[in-house]
Order: sequence, then structure tokens, then C-alpha cells
Amino acid sequence: MDEQEQKPVKQVEEHSSSDIPSAEERNWAMACHLSAFTGILVPFGFILAPLIIWLVKKDTMPLVAKHGVESVNFQITFLLIYVVCTVLLFVLIGFVLLPIAMLVHAIFIIMASIKVSNGEDYRYPFAIRLIS
Repeated sequence: MDEQEQKPVKQVEEHSSSDIPSAEERNWAMACHLSAFTGILVPFGFILAPLIIWLVKKDTMPLVAKHGVESVNFQITFLLIYVVCTVLLFVLIGFVLLPIAMLVHAIFIIMASIKVSNGEDYRYPFAIRLIS
């Protein structure tokens, strides 16, 4: 067989076991997203809880570093949205926008948590990226 008739050999990427995040790392990354629900009980808990998890685990777990930043940025974005909705309560449209914002906030948190739990990457679609 000459060179023209030879078929190219498929190269398979090898992943070392260190490339794949552990279950513990995925759980902490998921906690970065789900901890935003603490805002239901604790004022500003939706920002503080993901921020604390990110600050504690970012140096030892790369996946948590990535998703912690993503979650904190998203929570800051929603803080701004909630401020705007609260101001709009005075012109009555805020009574419609605030529940919609809360529902969208919860849906995106749940979606991010499920994706991270499955080992997939997730970026919130309209988060203002203040922390990088």
C-alpha cells in the first residue's frame, strides 16, 4: 500500500484522572449555585453564601473557582435587577416585574445546578461579569 491509499488514523484524546472533577468538587460547585437560595431566609444571603463557598474553596478546587465566580456574578446581576424592580414598584409595573424576576432567578439557579451536577459547564446567559 502506498501513502495515498493509507487512511488517516484517528487520534483519541487521553484525559488524565486529574482532568475529571471529583464528585466532591462537583458537589461544591453545585453548592455555589444552590446556596443562592439562602437569600430566602437571610438578607443578602443569595450573594454571601456563594461568595463564601467560592472564597474558601477556589484555591483547592478549580471547578469551584470557575462556578463560584459565575454564581457570584449572576447574584450581583440579580441584586441590580431587584433594585430596579423595587424602584419600579412606585409606578406599579414593579408588581409584575418583581415576581417574574424571582421566577427567572430561581429557574436559572436550578438549571446551573443540574448542569454542574452532571459534570457539564454552565454560564448564566445574561450575567454581568464583574469578577473574573
